[in-house]
Formats: sequence, C-alpha cells, structure tokens
Amino acid sequence: MVRKLSACETMGSATTICTDKTGTLTLNKMTVTKFFVGKEHIKAESNTSISAKVLELFHQGVGLNTTGSVFKSTDSCSSFEFSGSPTEKAILSWAVLKLNMDMDQVKRNFDILHVETFNSEKKKSGVLIKNITDGTIHAHWKGAAEMISRMCSHYYDREGNIKPLEESDKVECDRIIEGMAASSLRCIAFAHKQVTKAEQEDHEHMHGNVPENSFILLGFVGLKDPCRPGVKKAVEDCQNAGVNIKMITGDNVFTAKAIATECGILHPNLEVDEGAVIEGEEFRNLTDEARMERVEKIRVMARSSPFDKLLMVQCLRKKGHVVAVTGDGTNDAPALKEADIGLSMGIQGTEVAKESSDIVILDDNFSSVATVLKWGRCVYNNIQKFIQFQLTVNVAALVINFVAAVSAGEVPLTAVQLLWVNLIMDTLGALALATEKPTEELIKKKPVGRTAPLITNVMWRNLMAQALYQIAVLLTLQFKGESIFDVNKKVNDTLIFNTFVLCQVFNEFNARNLEKKNVFEGIHKNKLFMAIIGITLVLQVVMVEFLKKFANTERLNWGQWGICIGFAAASWPIGWLVKCITVPERPIFSYLRLNKRCYNE
Repeated sequence: MVRKLSACETMGSATTICTDKTGTLTLNKMTVTKFFVGKEHIKAESNTSISAKVLELFHQGVGLNTTGSVFKSTDSCSSFEFSGSPTEKAILSWAVLKLNMDMDQVKRNFDILHVETFNSEKKKSGVLIKNITDGTIHAHWKGAAEMISRMCSHYYDREGNIKPLEESDKVECDRIIEGMAASSLRCIAFAHKQVTKAEQEDHEHMHGNVPENSFILLGFVGLKDPCRPGVKKAVEDCQNAGVNIKMITGDNVFTAKAIATECGILHPNLEVDEGAVIEGEEFRNLTDEARMERVEKIRVMARSSPFDKLLMVQCLRKKGHVVAVTGDGTNDAPALKEADIGLSMGIQGTEVAKESSDIVILDDNFSSVATVLKWGRCVYNNIQKFIQFQLTVNVAALVINFVAAVSAGEVPLTAVQLLWVNLIMDTLGALALATEKPTEELIKKKPVGRTAPLITNVMWRNLMAQALYQIAVLLTLQFKGESIFDVNKKVNDTLIFNTFVLCQVFNEFNARNLEKKNVFEGIHKNKLFMAIIGITLVLQVVMVEFLKKFANTERLNWGQWGICIGFAAASWPIGWLVKCITVPERPIFSYLRLNKRCYNE
C-alpha cells in the first residue's frame, strides 16, 4: 500500500535496503526445537526425566514472565489457543504441551510484585513473584541467552541439584548457544533465584527493579523460525540489480550469520565477507571516521538497537546512498522517517511505524520489497520514456514554428492544432507509456543513484535524432511541399500537421525502449498501449477529415495519407540506427562544468 506516491519513483533509485530479519526474511512462525536443562540436552519425549523442582521453576519462568496468554479452546477440552508475540506463543505452547504447564494454577499460587518488560536494549524481561503458600519471593529472568548466562553464578542439573558455574561450564554454555545459533535457532535462556530476607528488606528490590546478579541458570530453549519461501531468490534479484542488502536484527551474531547465509545475504565462505558482520554495540562505539569507512562493507548487524539502525541509515545517506528501510516497531519510527523510503510491515507493524513509513508491505514479506524495487524502477523508467517523448514533440514544434515565423512571417501549425497535439500527446501519450510493465532487463540494471541526471545521454541521443528528422521533414514540406506535391497552401499545411502528429504516434513505439533496438518486443502484452495508439489514430482521422473548419484543415486523398504515413514510419529505422551509436555514461553537462572549473582555475 503506497502512502506517498513519490516513494515509488524513489524506490527505483534505491542503492541499499536495510531489512529486519524476523517476519520479513523469516516466516515469524516459531517453534521450540531444542531444550537444555543447565548444560544437558533434553529430548522432547524425555521430559519426565526432569525433576519436579526444575519443572516447577520452568512453569514459573514461562507462565508468569510473559506478555502472552493461554486459553482453552472451546471446540475441545484438550486443545489450547495461545496469544502474544510469535516468540511468546512458541514458548507457551512448548511449556503447556511438552512440560504439562497449567498456567491458571501457576497464577493462583503466586502474586506478581514487579515486572521488567522486554525492551530492545536489555534483550530480556524479568518478574518478581511471591509464593502465596510460604511467602517466599522469587525472581525470574528470560531473554537473550548470552546476556542471561552472564547474570548466573550457578546452574541446575536435571535432578534439581544446584552447581557452581565454573569457567569450563561457561565455555560449555557458550558452545551450546553458538551451536544453536549456527543451526539458525534463536536461543532463549531462563534464570531463577530466591530472594533472600536481606534483599526482601530492600524496598528497591521489592517494588523497584528485579535483581540482576547471582542467579541460577535454569536452561536454554532453541526456537526455529524458518526462512520465507522465495526470499533467497528475492535477495539474489536485488543484488543482481546492484542493490546492497543489509540485515539488521536483535539476534546474536551466530544466529544472524546463519540466517543471512541461508537467505543469500552472506556467502557460505565467510572469509569472502570479511568485515561484513558487526554487533550493534561495536558499530555504535566506532569513531565517526571509522564508522563511515566501514558502513558500506557491513551486511549483517546483530544485537542491534533501534538507535543503531538509525545510525546506519544516517551514515549510508551521508555516503550518497538512496536508502530503503523496513521496520515494524514503534522504535523503528526514527529510522523509517530518516530513510529515503520507509517500508513498514502491514501485519506485525505498529500504527506508529505505519504512519512513519512511505509504503506498507501488506504481507510482511521481503519478496514484496523486491517487487516494490522492481515497480519503482519501472515507474522511473516510464517517466524517462515520457520525458524523452514529450521533449521530442516540444523541440520539433518550437523549432518548426520559430523558423517558419522568422522566415515567412506565419506559422504552419495553428494554435488549435498545437493544442490538439499537446492534448493527445500529454494525455494519451503519457497513459500509453505509463502502462509499460517491468521487464527482467530493467531489474538487472544498476541503480540510478542520488545524483544521476533524469535525462541521460541515451535519452538526449534518441530525442535529438528524432527531433532533427522531424524538423528536416516538416521544414522541407513548409518551404517546398507545394511544388513537390503540387498542392495548394491549405492542403500543404494539412500535410505538415498530419505528418507531425503521425510522427509522434510512430515515435511512441521508439519511446517504449530507451536502449533496445527491437521496440516491438512484448508489445502484444500491453493491450492498453495498442488501444491508445488506435484511439489516437481514429481521433486524428476525425480531426483532418471531418473537423475541417475547427482544425483549419483540408481533406487528404489516399495518396497524401500514404505520404504522411511514409514520413512518419521512417522514424522506426532511424530509431534503430541511432541506437547503434554508443554514448558515454558520464552526463554530457558534466563536461561543461568540468571545462568551466578548469577555465576558472
């Protein structure tokens, strides 16, 4: 859904796309596929081997430290419905179906004293609870595995024994986290501690922040969020179009690398992408010079915050890139506004993100982002086609009338005829060229960029060739037409007018392709173009043959119509020959600026 029309054209010039991972590159349908108690891997079918104490602590950590909910389905007493974020729903579903958690019972047994909600800076959420039966107070944390494990000094084994977390154990925990991340799993850790009486007397711990030190590690879960079908092809298409894809995610660096490799953003051989992966904190702490030097090499930013995303967009824009950004959260609003094109998510996106964006991706799919890029290129290209076509009309008309007025004191094209030409060329011509659909050749081109001129050297070559041909033909008819074709002045003026209009109609075919020689390729697919050409020709016949008084024309015979069509049709071979001439990519006016600068020096 396009909220700002100009964004379509801008997207055609995009050089970099900064995309989220969850829900955009992936399906955002998470399931728990791995489970560890402490350092021990637990099979899904072997949950009975876990002690009741550890299970109870997991029930507390999942059921009370969550923003989701569990409902019993009305259709069946044995089935459940889950609400919340995809991560919360996956963990709740796993706890209820695999760990036999009764969420209502857990809530009845405990009072919640304080909640620390999840945020993108801390990457974790916490809760302080009181056991109604014995009055003991417990704290639970859940979040990014490496951050939770740093808070822990001990860990539980499957029998419920508490063991000290030695250096070797920490290394083992890191290996578990990295192993899950390498398998494209999001690793979530759980930690617990019973608050001591001394801590209970501390008002800040009771009613302020949840304590964050000396916790006991409960274990880890690995959540699988598969890549969307077709996302790798979409990323490849964008890269072939010369657009850099940068993935910005809150996941740890190992998960980010695995997903980016799976999507085609990184190469399987990471040595090829040296310096392409960075963490948000490292990027944030770089000096301005180092950040500007490195920003173009980065393809993946892990453990990033919304500020890191905004900082990257600002750096890329300073480097001259045209930046598109995807976002779904309220915190993404600054980056969406800062970007040249803000793309919000229609399903997971918040209203704040949507209001800050230019285009809403209704299916939250990166393939749709690639489609926006393709159609943006098409819109930009169609604008160029129409500008080339319209400039040809205006240059020819201006030169013909000016030369005729200066030399003979009268103009061959009357005011009504010029208005007619502008009417059919500005409306029907624009509609015909604007209906061209994207082609594979278009998406394979390099992006235009921020400073590239709208009128390229190719366009100047095409329009000048056609304009010069039309001027030569029409001035010849103006000064020699009466004697060449043995007609009176009024018929000769009608020949000039009819030839001029038909030249524009035939030149519309040339304008369909700025560079390709075969201007008829794919024309059968654009039925609207052919219909508009047909309507234009019918209106021109009516103008010449039946509206003589209004248009100041004279009826033409079949031979005279054939002459006009012959002159107009010659624009096709001329267009073909002109496209054999190569032109430099550097804008022609840049040479004039260079010469002026050299002269001044």
